Amino acid sequence: MKIDHLTLLVSSFANSNPYYETLLPLLGFAKKRNHVWTDGQGFFFQFRESQPGLPGYERYGAGMNHLGFSAPDVETVHSVKRTMADAGFVTPEVQTIGPITALFMKDPDGIRFEVSYTPPGFDPVD
Repeated sequence: MKIDHLTLLVSSFANSNPYYETLLPLLGFAKKRNHVWTDGQGFFFQFRESQPGLPGYERYGAGMNHLGFSAPDVETVHSVKRTMADAGFVTPEVQTIGPITALFMKDPDGIRFEVSYTPPGFDPVD
C-alpha cells in the first residue's frame, strides 16, 4: 500500500493559504478544490483549521518532524528557494548535508518542509 493523502491542520486559512498556494505548485501539486491539492498521481494534501486553544506544532515533540520532497536536481532546490523568497516568505540558506542539497522552510505554523536533491545511490534519510 502507498500513502494517498496527508491532512494538515493549520491555525488559520488566511495565514496559511498564501504560503501553500505558492509552495505546492512548485512541488508538482495542483489545486483540486478549496483546501485540497493533488499531485495527479493519487496523492492529496488536505488542509483544515485546527481547533482554537490547542497546542501547536512542536519540531521535537512527539509526532511529525518535517515533510521531505525530492527535487530532480540541485537547480530545482535553488529555484524553489528563489520563488518562495520572491513571494515574501522566509527561506533559510540551502544546505549541503553530505551528498544531499537541501532547503528547509517553515510554514506559518512552523511545520517544516524539506526540498532536497539526493544523488543516485544515496538514501534521502540517514
